[in-house]
Amino acid sequence: MLSRAITLIESRLPRHQEAAQRIIEGCLPHSGESLRIGITGVPGVGKSTFIEALGMHLIEHRAQKVAVLAVDPSSQFSGGSILGDKTRMERLSANQQAFIRPSPSGGSLGGVARRTRETIILCEAAGYRNVLIETVGVGQSEIAVASMVDFFLLLMLAGAGDELQGIKRGIIEMADMMAINKADGSNLARARAAQAEYRAALRLFPPSASGWIPRVLTCSAQENTGIAEIWDGVLEYHRLASRNGYFAERRRAQLVDWLEAAVETGIADAYQQDAEVAARHATLLNEVLQGEMSPSKAAAALVDLFLGKLPRSAPQAGGNGKETP
Repeated sequence: MLSRAITLIESRLPRHQEAAQRIIEGCLPHSGESLRIGITGVPGVGKSTFIEALGMHLIEHRAQKVAVLAVDPSSQFSGGSILGDKTRMERLSANQQAFIRPSPSGGSLGGVARRTRETIILCEAAGYRNVLIETVGVGQSEIAVASMVDFFLLLMLAGAGDELQGIKRGIIEMADMMAINKADGSNLARARAAQAEYRAALRLFPPSASGWIPRVLTCSAQENTGIAEIWDGVLEYHRLASRNGYFAERRRAQLVDWLEAAVETGIADAYQQDAEVAARHATLLNEVLQGEMSPSKAAAALVDLFLGKLPRSAPQAGGNGKETP
């Protein structure tokens, strides 16, 4: 039932949108009780393996249900997911206390699906108290991930030439914790050295608004070491943010971001579904390809056409009986 509901809200068909909104509205009163954890990292860092280890820890040692929203890059040809995270989470996907939902990013920036926020609400209403969001990977729009989660975890590697990439200010500023994965075997010493480097780098940053000092830990998802310590850190952050009011403030900010994203999505959908705009688009595109018009001028013409079709609100009468512009 949860899977079918998510499929419905992800649909772009107009006839599905009304039913999807009824579902979301019905689920809202039963949501909000989970911890929303965003997990990102450089390609090859082992995000899926780490999430499986963390999910199994929560199920086996904390007796908690886990929902994993694994957002895959979309195929440019079919539009579907191309990585198939369920195939890399064999133990977790077979556990009755876990729910894994791979969804195509659909070309959305930030490595998140266009309906991830709504999917979180549905998972919470279904009783999942931990929602883990695996993103496509570190790119230029990580803020899209951070804007919908309570805790942002950045996975890193040591000894793979990624140290400089990890010290980029914009990425670290959003991370509540950095975890250096694959800290095992011959790579253990390099992982500890990288841990010291990242800790030194974090001292250069001003304190976060939450009052939390981001931590740098090491772990091995393959050998299942360091996972419990990472989750203990997440819970400590939650206790601190709940006491000082930052957790509630961040949840309010998530609602604001959801509203703004929904407005953008709604405008884009309305534009794409307008038959007259689509016909004009084909004509102008041909003119652009023939070199008869610049893309910017064609875009301006399409935007003007779309805005001209929108209904205008009726003018309101002012206090003097005249219409107020």
